[in-house]
Amino acid sequence: MKIKVEGVFKWLYPGIGVKRWIGLSAFGVILLIFGATHLSAEEYWVIQILDAIVIISGIIILILGIKMMLRSLIAAYIPASKTEQLVDILYQRKHLGRGPRIVTVGGGTGLSMVLTGLKEYTSNISAIVTVADDGGSSGRLRQQFDILPPGDIRNCLVALADAPALMRDLFQFRFDANSELSGHSFGNLFITVMTRLTGDFEKGIKETSKVLALRGQVIPSTLNNVVLVAQHKDGSVTEGEDKIPKVNKPIDKVSLKPYQPQATPDAIKAINEAQIIILGPGSLYTSIIPNLLIKEITDSIVASGAIKVYVCNAMTQPGETDGYSACDHIKVMIKHSHPRILDYCIVNTGEIPSEVLNRYANQNSYLVVNDRKKIENMGYRVIEDDFGIVENDVVRHDPAKLARIIFGLIEEI
Repeated sequence: MKIKVEGVFKWLYPGIGVKRWIGLSAFGVILLIFGATHLSAEEYWVIQILDAIVIISGIIILILGIKMMLRSLIAAYIPASKTEQLVDILYQRKHLGRGPRIVTVGGGTGLSMVLTGLKEYTSNISAIVTVADDGGSSGRLRQQFDILPPGDIRNCLVALADAPALMRDLFQFRFDANSELSGHSFGNLFITVMTRLTGDFEKGIKETSKVLALRGQVIPSTLNNVVLVAQHKDGSVTEGEDKIPKVNKPIDKVSLKPYQPQATPDAIKAINEAQIIILGPGSLYTSIIPNLLIKEITDSIVASGAIKVYVCNAMTQPGETDGYSACDHIKVMIKHSHPRILDYCIVNTGEIPSEVLNRYANQNSYLVVNDRKKIENMGYRVIEDDFGIVENDVVRHDPAKLARIIFGLIEEI
C-alpha cells in the first residue's frame, strides 16, 4: 500500500508538467458541483443565469484541464513534431482497423510488394509466408542456429511496418563482403536473436512485429522444419528450394519433407476469417505452392467463402516456369492443391520497354502469355490491366493499382 501511495504522490513531483492541469481540472469540477447544487427553479432568474454561467465555466475549464493534461502525457511518448499529427494518426488507425480482412499467401519479394499496397486500405492483413527457403542468409542461419528461415518473413514484416523509414532501412541493411557477417541482413539477424531470446520462432516474429508497429501480422505457414523437393519430368529429384531453379530442368511436381507438415493455427484462423484471399505474385513452385502443400491450408482456402484471387507473374522464371502461360501457372497450382483454390486471375497487359525485355531475354525470362479464353473456359474470371512498373530494370506489379483492383472486389462479398 505504501508503494502505491508513493506512486500516486509522484504525480505531484516538480517538473512533470501535469500538476497545474490537474489543479485546473479540479477547479472545473468544483465550479460544476457548486453551480449544480445551487441551481433551483425557485431562485430569481438572474441567480439562475449566474448558476448556469458557473456550470458552463466549470465544464469548459474541466475540458481544458483534461486536454492539456493529456497533451503533457502524450508528449512524453510522442516527439513534439508528431504531437500535432496525433488526431490524424488516431483517425488513420481507426479507419484502417475497420478495413476488410485480407489474407495473402506466398513468399519472396512478390508477396512483400503486394503488402505495401494493401496496408494503405486496411490493417487487418495476415501474410502467410513459406518457410522452405534454404539459400543465402536465411539458409546459413537455418543451418547454424537450427531455426526456420527468416528472409521471406523479414521482407513481409518490413512491407507491413508502420515504423519510421530509417527503421525499415535498418532491417533491410545487408552487410558487405568485407565483413564476417557478409551477406546477412540486419533483419535476419534480429529475428534470429529474438527467436533465441523467446525460445520460439513464432514468438520471435510477434515480438519483432511490435518493434516495427505492423499494420497486420506475418505468419509462417508451418513451424515444421520443411525441405522443398522437386521431381523433374525426366524422373530426377532435387532437394532444396535454392537448388531447384539452378538445376534448370522442367518440373513435374514439388512436395515437402517431412510429408504433410502441420499448419500454424494462426494461419488457419486468419483464412477462416478472411474476406479476400490473395495468392502471389511470386515464384510459382518455390514461394506459392509450398504453402498449398500444407493440407490444412489448402482445405481451409477451398472451404472459405472469401473471394480468392491469384496474381499471375508478369515474367516467366528461369528454371521454374520456362514457357509458361498464365493458364499454365493456374493448372500447376490446381494440380498441387484444388480447383476451387481461386476465383479470379489478375493478369498484367501493360507494355514493358523493349530494352527491359531484352535484358530479361538474356536471362531466359519472357513475358507471361495472357491466354484469357483458356482461363475462362476453366471457370475462372480474368482481370486484365496495366499493372506493370519497372524499378531498377526489374519488372514489378504496381502495388497501389493492384490494391485498388483487389479492394474493388470487396463489393461482391
